[in-house]
Amino acid sequence: MDFQLSEEQRLLQQTVRDFADRECKPLAALWDREARVPDDRVIRQMIEMGLVGMCLPPQYGGGGQDLLTAIVAIEQLARISPLCAAAVFESNVGPVRVIEFFGTPEQKQRYIPRVCRGEMQISVGMTEAEAGSALTDLRTRATKVAGGWRVDGRKVFCTGGGHSEAYMVYCRFDEKAGARGIGALLIEKDTPGLSFGKQEQFMGMRGFPGCDLIFDGCVVPDENLIVAAGGFGSLMQCFDIERCGNATMALGIASGALEVAAAYAMERKTFGKPIAERQAIQMLIADMATRVDAARLLVYRAAVGSQSGFPSIRETSMAKVFANETAKAVTDMAMEVLGGYGYTTDFPIERMLRDSRGWPLAGGTLQIQKILIAATVFGRTFDQRK
Repeated sequence: MDFQLSEEQRLLQQTVRDFADRECKPLAALWDREARVPDDRVIRQMIEMGLVGMCLPPQYGGGGQDLLTAIVAIEQLARISPLCAAAVFESNVGPVRVIEFFGTPEQKQRYIPRVCRGEMQISVGMTEAEAGSALTDLRTRATKVAGGWRVDGRKVFCTGGGHSEAYMVYCRFDEKAGARGIGALLIEKDTPGLSFGKQEQFMGMRGFPGCDLIFDGCVVPDENLIVAAGGFGSLMQCFDIERCGNATMALGIASGALEVAAAYAMERKTFGKPIAERQAIQMLIADMATRVDAARLLVYRAAVGSQSGFPSIRETSMAKVFANETAKAVTDMAMEVLGGYGYTTDFPIERMLRDSRGWPLAGGTLQIQKILIAATVFGRTFDQRK
């Protein structure tokens, strides 16, 4: 399989890299410290560059690019901070893709252009207090009423909660056990009966809004039904695209940490020589570089494999597991290279290390991904409830 980037992709990679260094790098620490989303000016520039909605269909205002091209852009932004990449992530690998693949023509026309113009961000409401890894245990209920659906329940840890303009909410539509009764509704922020819990305070990923979604007699019109009951498999297929994005965010963090550590090793001197000349440092940098390259190859493989439709579950899960673990390991090694300075807020490593811990928890834990990988190895699924 050929993972070489095209000339256009390499040009995009450099353009986005320059933009991230120029516009995002000076502000990344401030966004983290104040726990706020990037400035509108920065987001507007991303829209003008064609990064927002670059994977979405051209007839709805998107760029019509493939997933690998978006992955290349996301990595270059995430190497500075995942916050820099959030708008590009959500508009290219987020739940808007569910509308693209499974929505009606009317739904596509209603929502996708607004995402491409930066007028709407759509987040996903999946996890519940007792339905995280065991997602098919979810209890949020959609009950048929005249002209639509009444939604009651609560979603937790919704990234974008209270900030996004709409939510792709996984609901149980009937009493069928497990996945068979699950589908999804698109619920806009100002819908009566939808309220938001307190904003969560996280160790890392500060600036990413996140809170509970509370549904109390929230009535949604019929035209907001995106995936009917029984479509859980389709939702999970689409979610593998988001997992590719998750892996890329982790890859970007690891790549950025490697760059900071290598540059520091060339400048910092001990006994009259740059520490880059010390074998102990060389071993750390070599390990970091090898892990980053291996993670990138796995992520690219998953993205390239999606060209025929959706990414492979096996390839996506492998990419997520390895990239998530790489981000944790590489940021830790980078802190060893920088020593005490790496533990200060004068350098970005402490922030990168904190951010690296969030991605293994989001989008399906590493343990769940490994169970999925094992199922492909053995050629059968395993009932974890028995």
